[in-house]
Amino acid sequence: MPSSADRAAALNRYRNVCVIGAGVIGSSWAALFLAHGLNVLINDPQPGIEATVKDALIKIGPTLLKLGLPHEGLERNLRFEPDLARAVAGADLVQENGPEKPEWKQQLWARIEATVPKHALLLSSSSARPATEQAKEMKDASRLLVGHPFNPPHLIPLVEIVPGERTDPAATADAVAFYEALGKVPRVLKKEIQGFVANRLQRAIMREACYLVQEGVVTVDELDDVVTSSIGLRWAVNGPFSSFHMGGGPNGLESFFQHLGKNMAASFKVIPQVDLDEALQRKIIDQAAASFGKTPIPRMERERDDTQVALLHVLAARNGRNGT
Repeated sequence: MPSSADRAAALNRYRNVCVIGAGVIGSSWAALFLAHGLNVLINDPQPGIEATVKDALIKIGPTLLKLGLPHEGLERNLRFEPDLARAVAGADLVQENGPEKPEWKQQLWARIEATVPKHALLLSSSSARPATEQAKEMKDASRLLVGHPFNPPHLIPLVEIVPGERTDPAATADAVAFYEALGKVPRVLKKEIQGFVANRLQRAIMREACYLVQEGVVTVDELDDVVTSSIGLRWAVNGPFSSFHMGGGPNGLESFFQHLGKNMAASFKVIPQVDLDEALQRKIIDQAAASFGKTPIPRMERERDDTQVALLHVLAARNGRNGT
């Protein structure tokens, strides 16, 4: 973990942040940046965006408080600028959160490149579009890379850092230092891949979950209970590989693969067919409505965030560090 001096240096280096797109992800990033004392300028053409972002800051405030971060008066360092060129002209760092449309992002970065300072770090929150693709229209893509958070960014520690083919390794190191200074857990992917890592894992689990409901093995709320009462608890503490390592006995993964590797390899070749048609979607929606769907989503979000904060504190204590 970086020292407090290293964190301060990283934040000072990127004191002025431009957040492009202030929807759910952008507003969450803005809250985290503001809580760490950064100057945040929002660029978003949506009507009423100022009220939307300020309402989001109020909603996010209790979670920031539980994380030990400042949560009041954040709007003092918050500004809005609808003109893109003016918005990025003084930025040390840009965090883009726009539509997942290749052409839109390509044109956006080309426009930004014409005005943004040469030292600025250019980061995309994209969960689907790799940096190499996004940089297609740029002359110099050395400072552009993906900084993909897991939603919501102000709470969930992970940031997947994915350099493009033209990204300077120094920019990757700078991105790691910046996100670590925010208390995040940045992980650099060795290569670009569709969906990156966290969403690929989430998608694989969701596919199997839909299959089990499709086949009538469990209902949606029963499946959620299975996950939160077993692998959800396990994976919050140890990932799949270290969990199976412990499950292998004294020789860890070597014993695990020796005893179960062939069966697991065979199971990998069996891919159940899931037809997420209107009928299955309606089945899932109706089952959810009859169970946890009765709880208002704002209440569910608050209970989720409070529980995740408590879990993060436990993990931080175990790891001997503060915050996320």
